[in-house]
Amino acid sequence: MSKLRLRIFDGTRQLFSTPAQFLVRIVDGNQKLQIWQSYPQNDLTFDLPFFDNFGDNYSVLVSCDGYKQAGFVPMKLSNTYLATLDIMLIPNSPQFNFANGPWPAAKAAYPFLTAGADDATGEKRYNDLLENEPKSLACILNLCEAMSQINLSLGTPLTYLKELIWDGANAPAQDRFFAWCDAALVDQVRIAAAAGQFAVEVDPGLLHPGATSSWKQIQFGEANVQLTFHENDKTIIDGVNCVMIEPDIDYYKDPAAHILLEVLTNALTHTLTDPAEVYVLRWIAEQTAGIPEFDPLYVIR
Repeated sequence: MSKLRLRIFDGTRQLFSTPAQFLVRIVDGNQKLQIWQSYPQNDLTFDLPFFDNFGDNYSVLVSCDGYKQAGFVPMKLSNTYLATLDIMLIPNSPQFNFANGPWPAAKAAYPFLTAGADDATGEKRYNDLLENEPKSLACILNLCEAMSQINLSLGTPLTYLKELIWDGANAPAQDRFFAWCDAALVDQVRIAAAAGQFAVEVDPGLLHPGATSSWKQIQFGEANVQLTFHENDKTIIDGVNCVMIEPDIDYYKDPAAHILLEVLTNALTHTLTDPAEVYVLRWIAEQTAGIPEFDPLYVIR
């Protein structure tokens, strides 16, 4: 037998309060349903069959009334250790709470947000997003936190960001932002790709008009950072040669899944990638990978 410990968290990254009715569905790698049951308690442990083959790649799905369902696949189980899976459930109508990320905290963590303007202007721009476009601000904070966890040969991608583009066609959106970065970042990502951290995207201009190069992080099954460069858009900031960068996070690692389930779905429904969904997927992915918690400067209630 193999053992799976399942813990359920809420959007504040705390254990989901109980009692509650959690519907848990667990399917093994042979596509056989093993568990389909409601539980009023949290922190559950399951005894599940061990196959010593692909059958041990389990799928886990959790739902609760009033909350978006969430899950993870594949969850590799073993008969030699207890595997722990942390799942996050957020409300069907999630609300962003930026109490952890007021302007002073944000500018201290991410100086490029205030570059190119005085502090009062930077604060106004930031607070305008907070009040009027919270999804765009959540996207910025998701990307900043995720990029801070990508170790390059020299620094992280954040090390190279010089100035956020706040206005015009490239103003912050709920699924991406544009910024000026030190042109040296392009070679840093090439080095990381050669080391297996990123995969190159062929024909980047197809999905990112004007792009000249693009690479996607491949560390996780879902919610990886994509760094797209527009090297024909150039400027000089404080004597540093800069190009335009367009970071975003896709739901899916697989390119076909990204096209079919995200790009085409968004086009047909006239929607954009949801930063709340990215928040959940990235948090679950990092918990499962056993790296420091995904901790952007906001929570979801």
